[in-house]
Amino acid sequence: MTSRSQFYFRDPDAPAPNSPRGLGVAALIERESSLLLERRVDAPLWSLIAGRVEDDESLTDALVREVREETGLTVSSYDLFGTFTDPTRIISYRDGTTLRVASFVYTVLVASFTGLRASEESEELRFFSKGELVQLDVPATQRPVFDRYLSGEPPLHLE
Repeated sequence: MTSRSQFYFRDPDAPAPNSPRGLGVAALIERESSLLLERRVDAPLWSLIAGRVEDDESLTDALVREVREETGLTVSSYDLFGTFTDPTRIISYRDGTTLRVASFVYTVLVASFTGLRASEESEELRFFSKGELVQLDVPATQRPVFDRYLSGEPPLHLE
């Protein structure tokens, strides 16, 4: 067991997975050209609003649930931004579970930012300008998403 979660991307020193590949969703939520991120409790990194897709959920059900749980916000609409499935995206959680992750990332509009609040999974929520995003320490598994977002290339990114 480690004291914090670890994230790997194209890292030859990444641990071997000990669980089946995980399926995740992530939300790109903007306000006034700034992106909403959370500072994770399990690793002191700024992260997209994201989470696991449960076996009994559709991708979009998981997206709506994760946004609500992690921010208190209600999704009003969404569009697929891209898929990020490189098998070198590996997460090693504090409980020892290590897995590859495939993520479906969506641009998300919310009904209102009233009620925005951090969950127990995050220390803080904050909006960052694109210029600030380049300098942030983010999970390595999400770096390809940030790079694509910052590239200005239009969706749809399929990998």
